[in-house]
Amino acid sequence: MLLFNGHETHSRSLIKGISWRVLGSIDTFILSWLFSGNAKTAGAIASTEIITKVALYYFHERVWSSINWGAERAAPNDPAAEI
Repeated sequence: MLLFNGHETHSRSLIKGISWRVLGSIDTFILSWLFSGNAKTAGAIASTEIITKVALYYFHERVWSSINWGAERAAPNDPAAEI
């Protein structure tokens, strides 16, 4: 995909998004359960936000991957870049 070419592969951005969302969804489930007192409602909230937030994180990550601002890179002729 030519959209959002950056420093990481698309699969890495996707896996990072999924792993972060699993952790975030566990948090959302627990908080939703505490506030609503209903595990079914908490599950519905957590499962819905998994889908939307993985997509949002993926695109957010790809946009930032294509922005050079604040990124430090080794020069191509730098021997340290090969380590």
